[in-house]
Amino acid sequence: MTQQIIREAPAPEPLEGQQTKAFSAVPAPDEPILNVNNIQGNILGGFNKDYQALLFLEIENPNAFKQWLESQINFIATASEVIAFNRLFKSSKQRQGREGTVKATWVNIAFSFEGLKKLTKDADSFTDASFKAGLAARAVDLNDPVDKDGKPIGWVVGGPNNGKVDVLFIIASDDRTDLLEEVSRILESVVAFTDGKGNAKSSGARITFFEEGADLPPPLSGHEHFGNLDGVSQPGIRGRVSENPKELLTPRQNPENPNQGKPGQDLLWPGEFVFGYEEQNNDALKLEDSKGKVVSAGLHWANDGSYLVFRRLRQDVYKFHKFLNNTAANLDTDPQKVSAKLIGRWPSGAPTVRTPEKDAPSLGNDDNANNDFEFNGDDPPDGKFFKNDVVPPSADATGLRCPFIAHTRKTYPRNDKTPGGGGPGPKEIDRSEVTTQTHRLLRRGIPYGPVSPSTPNNPLQDPNFVDRGLHFLAYQTSIEDQFEFVTRFWANNPTFSEPAATNHKVDGKLPLGHDPIIGQSENNKPNGDRTRKFFIHLEDDQGQPVNKELTAPEDWVIPTGGGYFFAPSISALKEVLIK
Repeated sequence: MTQQIIREAPAPEPLEGQQTKAFSAVPAPDEPILNVNNIQGNILGGFNKDYQALLFLEIENPNAFKQWLESQINFIATASEVIAFNRLFKSSKQRQGREGTVKATWVNIAFSFEGLKKLTKDADSFTDASFKAGLAARAVDLNDPVDKDGKPIGWVVGGPNNGKVDVLFIIASDDRTDLLEEVSRILESVVAFTDGKGNAKSSGARITFFEEGADLPPPLSGHEHFGNLDGVSQPGIRGRVSENPKELLTPRQNPENPNQGKPGQDLLWPGEFVFGYEEQNNDALKLEDSKGKVVSAGLHWANDGSYLVFRRLRQDVYKFHKFLNNTAANLDTDPQKVSAKLIGRWPSGAPTVRTPEKDAPSLGNDDNANNDFEFNGDDPPDGKFFKNDVVPPSADATGLRCPFIAHTRKTYPRNDKTPGGGGPGPKEIDRSEVTTQTHRLLRRGIPYGPVSPSTPNNPLQDPNFVDRGLHFLAYQTSIEDQFEFVTRFWANNPTFSEPAATNHKVDGKLPLGHDPIIGQSENNKPNGDRTRKFFIHLEDDQGQPVNKELTAPEDWVIPTGGGYFFAPSISALKEVLIK
């Protein structure tokens, strides 16, 4: 018997008027109306569920698959549904002080370039070369471990020997039982498809990979396996969800800056993430004036769709924690402080820019404060190298509080002066923050695998091999200029920040290095050497900054699969891909 997808009951009808009093109802009549009934829900709304599963299919018979796909379209969640539910969920949680009062199960779908070629004749018109090449073919450029032929090593999905990944289903739910019921419905329909008249049919597809992910249990809820709060600095998105100029996708919660959502969350034009809308203008002089042109994927039916990058990243928690512990012993400090130096945040999510000496959970737990800071700007220490207390929204031009190599600074340098930041006109005009915002990602990842018994203060190795890590998922409208740019030119680039070049040369060299968390060294080292070096700043006995070079002997985050996909609109599914 076919089971029906679980939705909230009753469905919260309109988005109109659902913003709470805590949100500033600043009108934005110049921002576009987003077609939230046509855009898939995980792109703009974000599923934000405790349980999520990924199901990959290969299309074997396109004609049969189209008939099967038609039977699945009504199960695909829209942005309208997801945004409305998320607001209802938050409102209910705030009112009752607990979660679980409302729940939903969502499904979204995406296709690889090879999968789209099986369904439509004009797939070659997509303009993103990386999307068309596929993630496996870009492994060398991304510094992923590869064999002598340039093929990725150790992949379990998306690799040359893993079976094709033409289709990706994302299934997410507030309840694991509900999740598995929906997964079972899809799997049953793939294996034993029947049409509307009850006739047995072939789905035209076969299952190539399936894996569950889940939020980690308390006290690590919302954290990744290394123990750090994840998903803190998501970009805000301009745009309205109705004709009402006050009905905004991203509520304006910073009364001091109308160009931000939450404090520190800069608002970006939706074309950075969804086709058919204005993108950021890379040539603008100021971030608030950076409205650009309408972005196209090369096909009219791709509007309201988005590129989706999936990376299966295995995390070696024991080796990372052992490195933290050994380094702390060598530097006579605490492993948690070493971790904070490498991440740029403490486990709670509190940024080291604002609390460099110790964690401040009250700051980390406040989403109106934990992202409220910049990097480039003068904020001198008060009488000593570091301030010991939580400081107001702060800056760190010298990299003393948050090293230039810290993961949060490498992957989102904010207003740091980075290459390409120079603009037209006088040299003193710096456009680094404007250009940085053209490389952002909407991240929708979730951990997979069991929790490790290891901690930074007590590294413990599993008695047997355990596969755990992160399902990294991110939406964008240019894989080349967003995901690949961040990976190649920031995370994997040991000299990406200009202030370091001018202020922190040591023996004529730039003491920066790779992102210590996800950065990967080049592949041309002998004997498969994966060693990475990076510099952090610590204080000496006189309270003065001193550079310390650290060496990571191997990768702690290991790519084990993935793919590049396109998440089409609901209308594209109905009017193009099943025809």
